[in-house]
Amino acid sequence: MTQNRPWIPYLLILPSVAFLALLFVVPLVQTIWLALSDNGAPSLANAERMVTDINFTRSVRNTFLLTIVVVPVQIAIALAMGTMVSKVGRGRETILWIWTIPLGISDLAAGLVWLSILQNTGYFNSLLFSLGVIGRQASWLSYQTPVALFIAIAVAEIWRGTAIVMVIIVAGLNQVPKEFKEAAEIFGAGPWTRFWRITLPLIRPALQSALILRTVLAFEVFAVVYALGGRNFPVLVGEAYNWQNQNQNYSVAAVYAVLIMIISLAATLIYLKALKVDPERLP
Repeated sequence: MTQNRPWIPYLLILPSVAFLALLFVVPLVQTIWLALSDNGAPSLANAERMVTDINFTRSVRNTFLLTIVVVPVQIAIALAMGTMVSKVGRGRETILWIWTIPLGISDLAAGLVWLSILQNTGYFNSLLFSLGVIGRQASWLSYQTPVALFIAIAVAEIWRGTAIVMVIIVAGLNQVPKEFKEAAEIFGAGPWTRFWRITLPLIRPALQSALILRTVLAFEVFAVVYALGGRNFPVLVGEAYNWQNQNQNYSVAAVYAVLIMIISLAATLIYLKALKVDPERLP
């Protein structure tokens, strides 16, 4: 039927293409033009203003440092959780449900939860004080304790975002044929060898997807950071928010948005190249 009417497939995808163009391509073009124009003419003045901003270097450093620390830890924890869950028989669904509870909590709500734990009068200080570990309330989230603030934000992000990585990895582990593991056991391969030589290569597509998704989300981190650190821990999305809402400068905010997009696309291309998936080698 489609041989006589070759335009039918294009007609079927036209609504989705129009939807994407309306809600993605048009705003993207408008944002890029807003970032690279000044008074209606092409200009790099907004980019120059962003680069010379006092918080720009700190926001770039903090965003990359948070991503470099959080993403590998989340991947490692998710791999361990996924491997453990794959060996569970009864109660597997219950364990997965409990471990994915953070997915149902918004970023800001998660930040507020950890704020109630780590603020001066929070549960953590109260516990330490009751145990006699500290003599008075300690400040963990101020500009005077940057290391503690960074660790607090990293822990909150790891708690909040590991679940989505685990779900992807568990889906990948479910696709690994049991025959491969059984054959490896017969030939005397140990648990670590089976994991490194069989499981890990076969879940490469899932790892690739998890890394891309989690890295992009890490570059876009904002609500948890804003709840715990505010302006004491500037990040790229936070600076875009401040330029748009506090400074009322939409052009510089657009430059930040374009920069985040470029960084995310670059990270995606790196992952696609480094973790190249060969369909012929998949089960």
